[in-house]
Amino acid sequence: MSPFIKVSGTKLVDADGKELILRGAGLGGWMNMENFISGYPGCEFQIREKLAEVIGTEKSEFFFDKFLEYFFQDDDAKFFKSLGLNCIRIAINYRHFEDDMNPRVLKPEGFKHLDRVIDICAKHGIYTILDMHTAPGGQNTDWHSDAGIHMATFWIHKDFQDRLVWLWSELAKHYKNNTWIAGYNPLNEPTDPSHTRLIEFYNRIHDTIRDIDTDHVIFWDGNTFASDFSQFGDSHKRWTNSAYAIHDYTNFGFPNSEPYKGEEHQIARIKRSYERKREWMDERGLCVWNGEWGPVYAREQFEGSKSDEINKHRYQVLKDQLSIYNKDRLSWSIWLYKDIGFQGMVYVSLKTPYMTLLNDHLAKKHKLAADAWGADDTFVKPYYEKLTDLITTEVAPNEEDQRLYPWPVWNLQARIGRLSRNILVSEFLIKEWAEHFKGKSFEELDAIAQSFKFSNCHTRDGLNKVLQDNATLVAGQQ
Repeated sequence: MSPFIKVSGTKLVDADGKELILRGAGLGGWMNMENFISGYPGCEFQIREKLAEVIGTEKSEFFFDKFLEYFFQDDDAKFFKSLGLNCIRIAINYRHFEDDMNPRVLKPEGFKHLDRVIDICAKHGIYTILDMHTAPGGQNTDWHSDAGIHMATFWIHKDFQDRLVWLWSELAKHYKNNTWIAGYNPLNEPTDPSHTRLIEFYNRIHDTIRDIDTDHVIFWDGNTFASDFSQFGDSHKRWTNSAYAIHDYTNFGFPNSEPYKGEEHQIARIKRSYERKREWMDERGLCVWNGEWGPVYAREQFEGSKSDEINKHRYQVLKDQLSIYNKDRLSWSIWLYKDIGFQGMVYVSLKTPYMTLLNDHLAKKHKLAADAWGADDTFVKPYYEKLTDLITTEVAPNEEDQRLYPWPVWNLQARIGRLSRNILVSEFLIKEWAEHFKGKSFEELDAIAQSFKFSNCHTRDGLNKVLQDNATLVAGQQ
């Protein structure tokens, strides 16, 4: 067993007090499935319900269990470690451990695949961080909190918070002696409009975990999608062995941004945004962890011959961000390890049963910009411009009145897109997705799930080369 990782001032250290820089990726789209990662419309609970309705509960549960089995196995850990990476942030959906209709009753099967992957990673010398990506009621306003709405009701119903406190007590009991777990990330990307309930909740989570587990690091996300610590005050004085998580995405890594050429003023913008996010920690000499960051990439089936040129610029964004991080000896977890081709270090081949089955559906979803993450709204933009015009002329002509929380992360166009495309339009696509599985045998469902095996995936070599080069560079400095 490895020793527990600890926080010492601004650093993570091992048992001998030697600095340890965590370099890794997020295992998203697995125990918290996401539409752009896993290839479905809407939210995970919606497609699980609809698939059970279309093919029956037994077959549906079989398919999702096999999906979890194949998504991350020994070959994945071997590849990950071969790049010099040493930590995986595992995104978790609370629904694996309790049911909304049977709250506070632990589902023991929730640990089945989580234990398996943690053990596989440990065997290969890879630390893991447990990330509660989805909380009861939705802790943020986006699709990945799996609430199906744009309201973060976690912050206005105490019972939702009580349930997550209970769940973290169960997780802490289960993992308190596992030294290959680098730490706990209690809540992904909260959006608390009051900015005060988050701190109150973090105090409760801290005390609950520390009553059980005094050893693991706790990684606290800032408010407003892990970008804002301005209201944290002196909270750090009561939180022991803690680090603070920023999510450092830059618009330069996404469609519809200005072309990135690595010019001085562009790098300066990236650096300013990064420094602003970590300002509160730097003023107090606290440990910072970048829990999510990274560009998305063009795909030939959608962007055609422009893909290589687009991705060349995205890799430059990646390199320039890492250059900034290396100077601060920053620990980081890039988003994302595996997906169906948009952002992952590893991605499912178009020739697999899953991708061929859903080829036309995925093209339709892309055209309609039904997924929020990195959406290209070229085709649908004229439709939504009319709605934008209506709001800006008849409803809220003053720009100040358009700034509804979580502004500025959601500007007016982002809010319209989230509510109209990513919630409303997506609802009409969910049944269509599920119908593709109709009439499939258990053997066929198993073959479809096997599409996510490492042997059925491609590696994004441009991305992985940049990560490997920087992981080796930083490792040599430790």
